Parts: sequence; structure tokens; C-alpha cells
Amino acid sequence: MPVYKVSYVVTGSEHPGAIVNRDHAPVVGEQITLGDYTFEVIEVLDLMPPRGEFYYIHATIRLLRAEQEK
Repeated sequence: MPVYKVSYVVTGSEHPGAIVNRDHAPVVGEQITLGDYTFEVIEVLDLMPPRGEFYYIHATIRLLRAEQEK
């Protein structure tokens, strides 16, 4: 099963982003949650050619909302 190592970089925010292992590649328009924040993927680029079952992806994301803690 392939592993997608995705580097999420947040634009327009001080959020530090994240590096996440996923079982599928991100796609533009997809919404993801990192911690208490929801983001939209706005750009996806391959960082380097795949190595075996590992894919290295860069995704630029923008903040949609911060979830309220109860």
C-alpha cells in the first residue's frame, strides 16, 4: 500500500503546518483537519519522484476555520 508523505504549508496564517503520512494524495479543493483547524488544499506538487511505495508531496493550504473548544 502506498504511503504519501505530505508536507502541508499554510498560507496567510501563522499556523506552522505539518508533515503527515496519508494513504492517498491530497487534491485541490479537499478539506483537511489539522488539530482544531480546518483547511482547504489550494496547490499540490510532487517534491521528488516516488521511492518504492513512498510518495513525497507538498500541499499549500489555507485556513477555513478554527473549531471552538467546548
